[in-house]
Amino acid sequence: MSPSETPNHRAWWRESSVYQIWPASYKDSNNDGIGDIPGIVSKLDYIKDLGVDIVWLCPSYKSPQVDMGYDISDYYSIADEYGTVADVEKLIQGCHERGMKLLMDLVVNHTSDQIEWFKQSRSSKDNEYRNWYVWRPAKYDEKGNRHPPNNWISHFQGSAWQYDELTDEYYLHLYATEQPDLNWEYPPVRKAVHDIMRFWLDKGCDGFRMDVINFISKDQAFPDAPVKDPRSIWQWADKYYANGPRLHEYLQDLGKILKEYDAFSVGEMPFVKDEKEVLRAVQFDRNEINMIFNFEHVDIDHGKYDKFEPGSWKLTDLKDFFERWQTFMYANDGWNALYWENHDQPRSIDRYTNAREEYRRASSKMLATALALQAGTPFVYQGQELGMRNVPPGWGIEEYKDIDCLNHWYGMLKQKHFDTKAQTIARQEYQKKSRDNARTPVQWSDAENAGFTGPGVKPWMSINTDYVRVNAEAEVKDPDSTYHYWAAVLGLRKKYLDVFVYGDWKLIDKPNQEVFAYTRQYEKQKALVVCSFTENTVEWDAASNGIGEVKEVLLNTYEGTKEAASRFSGSKWSLRPYEAVVLFV
Repeated sequence: MSPSETPNHRAWWRESSVYQIWPASYKDSNNDGIGDIPGIVSKLDYIKDLGVDIVWLCPSYKSPQVDMGYDISDYYSIADEYGTVADVEKLIQGCHERGMKLLMDLVVNHTSDQIEWFKQSRSSKDNEYRNWYVWRPAKYDEKGNRHPPNNWISHFQGSAWQYDELTDEYYLHLYATEQPDLNWEYPPVRKAVHDIMRFWLDKGCDGFRMDVINFISKDQAFPDAPVKDPRSIWQWADKYYANGPRLHEYLQDLGKILKEYDAFSVGEMPFVKDEKEVLRAVQFDRNEINMIFNFEHVDIDHGKYDKFEPGSWKLTDLKDFFERWQTFMYANDGWNALYWENHDQPRSIDRYTNAREEYRRASSKMLATALALQAGTPFVYQGQELGMRNVPPGWGIEEYKDIDCLNHWYGMLKQKHFDTKAQTIARQEYQKKSRDNARTPVQWSDAENAGFTGPGVKPWMSINTDYVRVNAEAEVKDPDSTYHYWAAVLGLRKKYLDVFVYGDWKLIDKPNQEVFAYTRQYEKQKALVVCSFTENTVEWDAASNGIGEVKEVLLNTYEGTKEAASRFSGSKWSLRPYEAVVLFV
């Protein structure tokens, strides 16, 4: 389908890029070892200079912090360690003064068990809040033993149901025991969510990232899930709680509020592989949400039954993912959220290249090129613009904070087969995939504590020891750094908006296991992006892939465009380790 034949709705959010902040690890302003909102405000010029348009603030609401703020106890207050509502208002104002917008996190599939709603709900079956959560009676076997209502597994290991003795029923928690699921079937719950949205939008917030938003509608029969993992009595039940029967009804209610404020929205939607289901949520005229986070490319290295089992993938697997979603969204007036990293994922250098330290900079620049010039809205996660990497391989389990990782470890220790060899493999997988990889404090300088917090203060989480080499102060001063390269990529996307935002997307040289190449075309203007995913020097045959005359080199990861021009003029191009080049052809 050519660009002229395709609906080409333009929108400010399609032309924007997003910078994600994990507040605990961003910048500590009061030397208590925990990042905070005033710390973020102090770095707004740094963020603005990167060239992003939207700042996404991860949950900062009042919370017991069982799951790092994704267990909210008060949606109208800010956690003491992060600051106050007034601090958020200053953050909103600071963003707006710099021409940026602020995105907040909307976590409404579940709450904390410490929120007043749930305290009331569990107090008695007759309480007015009882129906705000999913309560079900126990099942009993022939011997009279009590069991949960079904065999669903929690995302944080074990049963997704918790028995509550006071009322002799179980409540559903798809995540931690302390994160009970809200019952969206009950109208007062939906009204409460709408009220929360309006509260923050009225304060100037420009939209929301919506946590596991496709879990809010569940099959009300709550049937047992099919047995896929014979080793466990608890089974994945996503077919019964992801993309449920009333999901789009609920999303359209949210969409009406968002449209009223011209607000931005991105939905986290795990377990979605059906293109038509996604399109119902993000198609331009559906008025539900603007885009979703797809999970296929970040599940690529998971094992057969569990993410903490070894898994393998090929570059063609990654290319298949992008080709499917890029072409489908373009043809159907949908939109992609482009990301390698976020607060739940390991660092992209380690996941997608496993580059040696000498190639850290080259590989981080290549990954920026490969991602941000595709069709969609690019998301940059804090530290990604510096080329931050996973936690050190030498970290012991005592360094980890992630509830998912720790529950897995202590649960496995109870298993007889979890011997020394299995434990070693598990620790290796944590170092590759634990959410802690993204949550180490941002490396601001080579000073003590990486400039994240004051000297002599113990940070809430250990800082990666490579901060002496990799830090923002050094990168801002170095014009050849990953930070400045990210700014160049985002600047290129804005400069040639028609091509890189609204242009056609086409995969080139699909079978190649070392090179990821694609074109972006709008009317007669055509750009080619070529990225090497290997530390070897690769000879790439441009001519055999239909590439003729090169009109202009727009960006190169190794050198300036004038210096690179001569290297990309013939029919065969020599790509250096993890090299990327962007050209008009």
